[in-house]
Order: sequence, then C-alpha cells, then structure tokens
Amino acid sequence: MISIFTLTSTLHDKAAVDAATKEFLEGLGIEYSFKGDDYEDYGTELSLIFVRTGGTEGLFKELLPTLQGLSRQPILLLTSGKSNSLAASMEILSYLRQEGLRGEILHGSPSYIRSRIEALSKVEEARRFLEYKTLGIVGHPSDWLISSGFDRDVILDKLGISLQYIPMEELLEEYSSLKDEVAESWKEVQSLRSACRSLSGTDRSLSGAEGPLNDTDRSLSGAEGPLSTPVKQAIPGANRLYKALLTLATDYGLSGLTIRCFDLLTSIHNTGCLALARLNSEGYVAGCEGDVPAMLSMMIGRAVSGVSGFQANPSSIDPETGEIVFSHCTVPLDMVSSFGLDTHFESGIGVGIRGQLPSGPVTVFKVSGDLSRHFVCEGELLRCEAKPDLCRTQTVLKLPRSAASYFLTEPIGNHHIILPGHHATVLEALLA
Repeated sequence: MISIFTLTSTLHDKAAVDAATKEFLEGLGIEYSFKGDDYEDYGTELSLIFVRTGGTEGLFKELLPTLQGLSRQPILLLTSGKSNSLAASMEILSYLRQEGLRGEILHGSPSYIRSRIEALSKVEEARRFLEYKTLGIVGHPSDWLISSGFDRDVILDKLGISLQYIPMEELLEEYSSLKDEVAESWKEVQSLRSACRSLSGTDRSLSGAEGPLNDTDRSLSGAEGPLSTPVKQAIPGANRLYKALLTLATDYGLSGLTIRCFDLLTSIHNTGCLALARLNSEGYVAGCEGDVPAMLSMMIGRAVSGVSGFQANPSSIDPETGEIVFSHCTVPLDMVSSFGLDTHFESGIGVGIRGQLPSGPVTVFKVSGDLSRHFVCEGELLRCEAKPDLCRTQTVLKLPRSAASYFLTEPIGNHHIILPGHHATVLEALLA
C-alpha cells in the first residue's frame, strides 16, 4: 500500500483543493491510503507528500525534522502542477539537495507517475528487506583484496545492515565438534542434484546416473572418467563445513556471511565452495574470500531481485565485442539447471562446483564498501564453458562494449555479482 500525505497553503480554498485532489488521485489509477496532514504514520510504507499548492515551502521546512525522525526514505514529492504546486516542489527539492538529502518530484502524465510509483514501490520493498539485517564476516578479508575495504557505519546508516565479525577459530571449533557422515553426505549431494534437475525439467548434468553417487558418476570436467577420488573423499568434510556455517548463521542471527575461505585449504584441507553454494540456495547470502563489498552486493541484489547472485570475477574481456568470461568455483545451486563436482581450481583439493546456468538476460552489479560507487549493467548470458585453466563455473556474458572500459579503467574490485534478469532500474533507484 502507498500512503499519501499533503502539504497545503491556508491561503487556498479548502473545498476547491479537496475536489482537485480527489480528481487528480483517482486519475492515477493506483491503490493508496490518504493520510492528509496527519504525518504520524509517515514512513511505515511508501510515503508520498502531495504538494497541493504553492506557498508550502516554509511548512515543509518546519516538517522536515519530523520526517527525518520517522523514516530514511527519500522525500517523494507528488504534484499535479496546479496552484503553483510544481514551483513549490522545486524549491523544496532544491532545499533538500542543499542539505545533502535525497528526494524526487513525481510529476507528469498519469501513466508516467503510475509507472514511477510502481518502480519506487519495488525500491521501498528492497529497502525494507535490507533493514535490520546482520551479515557475518568469518575471518578477515583475504590479503589480496587490497581495494575492497568497507565502512560499517556508512553501511548501517544507508542500508540498515549491521556487520558481525566472527573469528575463524570459532568456525573451526564448530567444525571440529561435528563428525563426518559419509553416507548422509552423499545422499544430500544427490538430493541437491535432483533439485537442480527439477528446476530445469531435464537432467543436462554430466555428473552421473540416477541413484546414489558411485564410481560411475561423471564430473563436469568435460572428461568421461569417474568422479575423482579427491572429490569423493572431500564431500563429507565439505558437507560438515556447511553444517558448521549454518550453525554460526543461526547462533548469530545472520542473513548472510562471507568467509576467508582460502584459509580452509590448510586448516581443514577442504574448501567452502559446496557449503556456500548450499547456503545461497537456502536463502542466505554466502560469499567467498571475506569480500565484504561483494557480500553487500549479493545482499542488495537479493533484496531487489528476490533471487541469488553469482559472485564471480572476470577472467577475460573482449573490448571489441563486449564478451566477458566470469568464473568462480562456487555458484548458488538455485541458479543452475545442473551441476557437477570437481576440485577447487587453484588448489586442486576439496570440492568445487561446476554449474550450468541458463542463458538469458542478466544484470552485473557491484557496490564499493563505502557505498560511494556502484556499477550496474544489463546484458545476456550466452553460454557456459568448462575450460580446465579457470575456476569451475564459467559463464560467457555479452555486455555493452562500454562495460569493458569500466572493467579495464575503473573497476570496483575484481568480484562482481551476476543476477538473472533485468534489475538496473530498481538498483539505480535504490542506490541513488
């Protein structure tokens, strides 16, 4: 629902203003709750201030501290243009800008205003989704993320998201308290593969036949040999790590996390790829390498799209065609139509995910850790590949050629988030 509040000069005839208001709002063809000049519920849902007449600038200035105390929403000024209302709205918006505050005037044809309100409603839904969420940082960010710092105060102020640091030792203690359950781990992985097949309607995986995983199962390495012994041996430990991370998420009330996963290669001789793939598919945001800006981007992407995002880094860019290969060794299992199991690319140990993502429209997205910059670009996922010299899940995207300039001259770190579908309009509005 949308709440509509009013600003009206006492110099104007009330009956005439009310009649014009009714005609204008009914012409928009939207559902709304009319609040008038009672601002007690301002900000509890998408709130529009209908500037009905001129001469309301001073009234708004007096009202502004109250509005700021009630909501972090941008100030949305609705105006019909009658009785100098547009002129007053422009003065008010100019004042907001001078004060470093966000706002917008909704003015134009009924169809334009209606479409803009629909978009802003989606933005407000995303903003509410993000508020009061807590995201975990398990271990410190990886040493090579030298440009991926973050400002927790800005993140809390602008998005309402709190960050919780969790020492890696706490995860390892939880991991050590669990036992490997070999039969159960294989059963769970097979169930996950079946779930992916049900999403696509067909089994396009090269990872084996029906029934429990066994020596006849194929990996998605492109070879016809059996699932490798290192992968089979690592699956129970990878599943154990998933349970340990899930326990931490539950204990800390986390909506998501990122983990310094490369430390796991030496501490438990395994990887977090399968655990993160599962957590993402279960509604958590789960990122790699302790990359906080990437985790934030995934969280914002989920708020806007309602689905998981693929954290990946560009592996090759063709500036002339706009084709970019993105790859990583984990991918949310709810994004793929099928997947196979391989080792982690860099280390050759543990369990990596080689997922098959469906072709179609995508949005590539990333925010900086202080939210001062963001990148949003829509494109097409053309195909997936399985080259042996890259991280296991490999996607080829077609983006506008101008995107290549961003990646090669002013990137926001290396990891970027790939979301299925077109989401640029809502992302831009949310981060404006």
